[in-house]
Amino acid sequence: MMFGSTGPAPSIGESALGLARAVLMHGPISRGDLGRRLGLSPASLTRLSKPFLDSGLFVEVSDSQTSGVGRPTKPLDVRLDGRRFVGVKLTGDGAFGVLTDLRVNELASAHRRLDGRDVAGVVRQLCSLVLELANGAPLAALGVTVGGQVIGSRVVARAPFLAWRDVDLASALEAGLGIPVLVENDVVGLAAAEQWFGAGRRTASFAVVTVGIGVGYGLVINDQVISTRDSGLGLGGHVPLDADGPLCGSGHRGCSDAMLTQGSIRAQVSASLGREAEYDEVLALAAAGVPAALSVLQASGRALGRLVALIANIAMIDTVVLSGEGIGLWTVVADQIVAAAHGDRDAEATPVRISVDDTGTSSWARGAAAVAIQRTLTRFTVAD
Repeated sequence: MMFGSTGPAPSIGESALGLARAVLMHGPISRGDLGRRLGLSPASLTRLSKPFLDSGLFVEVSDSQTSGVGRPTKPLDVRLDGRRFVGVKLTGDGAFGVLTDLRVNELASAHRRLDGRDVAGVVRQLCSLVLELANGAPLAALGVTVGGQVIGSRVVARAPFLAWRDVDLASALEAGLGIPVLVENDVVGLAAAEQWFGAGRRTASFAVVTVGIGVGYGLVINDQVISTRDSGLGLGGHVPLDADGPLCGSGHRGCSDAMLTQGSIRAQVSASLGREAEYDEVLALAAAGVPAALSVLQASGRALGRLVALIANIAMIDTVVLSGEGIGLWTVVADQIVAAAHGDRDAEATPVRISVDDTGTSSWARGAAAVAIQRTLTRFTVAD
């Protein structure tokens, strides 16, 4: 089913892209605020905004705050009624998708459990998921995020949880759907989500740390989500955090994978109990004060706090967002996390602000849509 064109898009400069991002994230916004935020003169703002106004992407809205004195202002906003996007979070066993407008407001959601990991089968299921969400309406673009390394927003170079290497997922999905497809690492997508509508919305620079099956790390600097060829390689997974901690699968003692992943935490507690314990049970036992679970969670909390401080110190930021399927440990050992983060921070440095995103898969999928929106801003066609 064909939804639109995947042909080449016109090229615009970084200033115009920055303007589009600012209006998308903060609109309605006055030209004065835009100029201060972007460091642009009124003349430059007028020149840069004209193509977006002419295409229908931007609209001028009346300012309800304007008094009767002076010339009324016309803040810029985006037109939300014409474009629809889908974002999908792809995991090793399922796909969760959301339909959004241009401001990443969730309009509908759906889930597919994968019946296998072969590429052709996964592509078929993803296309089915997208068609269900579209419900016959035209789509502007699809964003897919995956736990792994992605090259050029198209090729999944390595996705351990899917056992994939060098899969051109974007081309396969474009062939089936006929719309632009952007593929990105899932933590990069989550960082985009936090920037647009989460804890980083009003912060120009912040980091995202995810804990669950693995340990993920994302970074936003000066309103730019950082994405490199090495994003998704799990480079934050083996940071040494506890010299007395357990070994990870690669033989590193007390690294972030050993201290923070659900599998390692479960294994430690199960060994102490003499039986298998699921992660939710571990959290419940720790909350109830059972020593075998509480001691492990407290060590994990201290390790996470040290990781937060390390990232804040090296990246020179003061906001860190914690998320992931394993973030339930926050409810049990938040005190240890905060104390360790502050303890490893210079006393005269700006205090680290820790935010927790426990909204689950929806934020990850909306982040995938946000990636698609930002990467297709150069397509100036007016939606039908």
